[in-house]
Order: sequence, then structure tokens, then C-alpha cells
Amino acid sequence: MIKIYNTLTRKKEVFHPIEAGKIRMYVCGPTVYNYIHIGNGRSTVAFDTIRRYFEYRGYNVHYVSNFTDVDDKIIRAAKELETTAPEVANRFIKAFEEDTTALHVKEGEHPRVMDHIADILSFIEVLIQKGFAYEADGDVYYRTRKFKEYGQLSDQSIDELEIGASQRTGVEQQKKEDPLDFALWKAAKKDEISWDSPWGKGRPGWHIECSVMATKLLGNTIDIHGGGQDLEFPHHENEIAQSEAKTGETFANYWMHNGYVTIGETDEKMSKSLGNFVTVHDLIQRVDPQVLRFFLATTQYRRPLRYSEVTLKEAESNLHRLKNTYENVQFRLKEALEELSNDAENLAVLEKLKARFIKEMDDDFNAANAMTVLYEFAKWINRYLEKEQVSKVVLQMAIEQLSEQLEIFGIIFENNTTDEEVEALIAAREKARKERNFARSDEIRNSLKEQGVILEDTPQGTRWKRE
Repeated sequence: MIKIYNTLTRKKEVFHPIEAGKIRMYVCGPTVYNYIHIGNGRSTVAFDTIRRYFEYRGYNVHYVSNFTDVDDKIIRAAKELETTAPEVANRFIKAFEEDTTALHVKEGEHPRVMDHIADILSFIEVLIQKGFAYEADGDVYYRTRKFKEYGQLSDQSIDELEIGASQRTGVEQQKKEDPLDFALWKAAKKDEISWDSPWGKGRPGWHIECSVMATKLLGNTIDIHGGGQDLEFPHHENEIAQSEAKTGETFANYWMHNGYVTIGETDEKMSKSLGNFVTVHDLIQRVDPQVLRFFLATTQYRRPLRYSEVTLKEAESNLHRLKNTYENVQFRLKEALEELSNDAENLAVLEKLKARFIKEMDDDFNAANAMTVLYEFAKWINRYLEKEQVSKVVLQMAIEQLSEQLEIFGIIFENNTTDEEVEALIAAREKARKERNFARSDEIRNSLKEQGVILEDTPQGTRWKRE
């Protein structure tokens, strides 16, 4: 059974879906005012990996991840770029889709705030009717203290929160009934994007957006709500308060939060506000996107992930080892025997390794421990491949198992060995070597190398791969 660390209860719990075999999953997506940095990418990849593992285990996942396309940062970016907020949002949504496609992130449902303004207004009106919200000079605020469970997710008391809130100043604070109250609707400022509402022109507050889109698309109660660790408070805390006040039902059964990406010798959190970020868009211009995906996906999602050139190189090296294993299996499959007498014994080893992999991933998606099993599997299969005779049955199971488990982490290797032109040149090289025409043999090798094809002579024949 799959166990999930639930931030709400601060313990691992056995996962029980609302509906057998199906999962409703909502993950907070990016605010689209710039390219995503690696920290944002880590959250996207971590939850895509979790989604993929659920599907590997037979679940049907309805996966929703939003775009925040109305926000102070987007409005500022529009002014700096001398364009409109929608145009800024469209530009960086397109960039996000390009970057995440390169990282093999699966398709999902991606609602936009601008498409749900009417739903947001209706949601806020219900909160006002129930006494959980109030209007003040065109703004609408949520009565935080009225929601008795407020602070449960972030494990904070109302008294602790009140001390921090009471220290804030400004016009907005003066409008509130209580310093703890937060905005559901913001009155329009000059030259800002806005919509008509019962309280005058304005735009939605940040927190209300996810409550509305999650409940509209997935229902009043969802199985899993995920996001970065920095969203736990106040964003997710406020989502719970809004949603449960409106529906009277539990908003999400399991809350999941991924750890930060850190950078530098002091391991400080990567963020745009600190200016210490590296964008996915820039990085994949010089690094294979599969290497970045592997780096982001193979650390347990709740743990911090340290980014550096060294850790990225380690990921590249480990991925290269696994790709070599995959290519070794493909190569030996060509001349493998249909079956051998010890097939049952070897298939049993593969089954045990598969069971161990599942056991690690079932334990709160412990990718690091699962990868340890996968490396052990690669080591075992490489030893098997050194045998003079190998079985097609064993190799087919091995490559299927390796491919399925790597695909959970978004890694998909392509089989290049069907390229007839390369195979013909290798055959010509073999003929030249037999005729002791080493100049021609070297000429073919060098020509292939210029095309990015590397040859490796083995006891079982010449194998090749692309750089």
C-alpha cells in the first residue's frame, strides 16, 4: 500500500482514494511573469513523478495544475515590458509549456484565473452570505478568526499569527476588521487590469483562485493537494479556510509539499526575490533536458535538493550508466537465444528487484531509495550480459522493467540501433578489418564519430551509440 506524508497530520498515512482506482490531484502551478527557475521546475517534476507512479500502480489520475495569470508581479512585468498583463501571461505560459515538454512532464489540465472570474465572484458571494467575508471600500476580506481550524495545516496558533499580523501597517490593514483577515477581492487601482464585480471594479486575491479552480474541476473534496513548501502558509492555509467555509466539507484528504532547491555554499533557497536563480529555459540550452529531469526527479520530494554544477554532473554520470545498460540489453537482444535452462532463476531475480523498487516508492515516493534498487538492477543485468549466451526471455523482461521504472522519473531512452545507414557502415568496417584494411576501418570510425556515433568493440561484436 502506498503511504503519503500528510502535512496536515504531520505523519505518514496509508493512501485511500475517495473513489477506488481514481485520484483527484491538484498542484499549485506557476505565476507566469517570467521563465520558471529550477526551484519551480522541481515542484512541477516532483508531482509529475508522483502522478506517474500512481499511474504505474494502476490509478487513473485527474491531474490539475493552474496558471496564476493575474497578479501584482504580472502587472509590474507588463509595465516594464510596455505591454498588457494577458500578453505577459500568454508569453510565459507558452515558455512554461515548452520547458516542461522538454522535461517530459505529462499533459494535464491547466486552468487560468482569467477564465474563472465569474466562478470566483460566485464563490466570494457565498462566503459573504455565510458571514465568512465582508466588503470594505471595494475590497473583500475573509474573516480568518471565524474559521476555527485556521492554522492547523501550518501548525500555528491564532495567537502566534496575530502577533505577526498586528505589526503590519498600511491602508489595507486599516480597512480590515481584524489584522489576520486576508483579501478575496482587491479594488482596482489606476491603469491595472480589472473586472466588474458587485463591489466595484477589481481583481481576485491570490488565495481564492486555487480554491475556486480546484473545487470546480475536481469537486468539493479532492484526494491530494500539492505544492512547494513555501505555499504551506499562508496560501494553502487560506485555501482550506475558504473552501471548507463555503462547502462545509473537507477540502483535501492529503496535503503534500516538496522541499526547496538550494544553491551556493550556504545552501540558501533558490528564489527570484533573492536573485540567485537559474531558469530551466536557460539551463536546457546547454544541458540535456533529460539530465535536468533526472536530477530533479530522483531525490525524495520532501528533501531539499542542492543545485550545483557538481550535482548536475553526478546526475549526468548516473543517467549515462543507466543508458549504457539499456543499450547493452538492446545490443545483446539481437543474438539472444529464445530461452535457457536457468531462465526461471533469473526471472525470479528480476521480480524481487521489481518488488523492492515498488516497496521503496510506496514509502512516500522515496525516489532516492528506489534509484538505489535500480542501480543494483543495472549492475546485475550488466553482469548477466557478460555471459556468452543470454536469453531473449530474460532480456525482454529486463528492458521492459528498466523502461517502465525509468519512465516513472520521466526518462525515456530511444533505440537508435535500427538506423540502417549506420549498421551498413559498421558492416563495411567489419569487412575492412577482416581484410586487414585498417586505414578504411579507421576512416569509417572517424566518419561516424563526426556524425556523433561512437563505436565500441566488444566480444559479442561492435555496438554503437549516439553522443
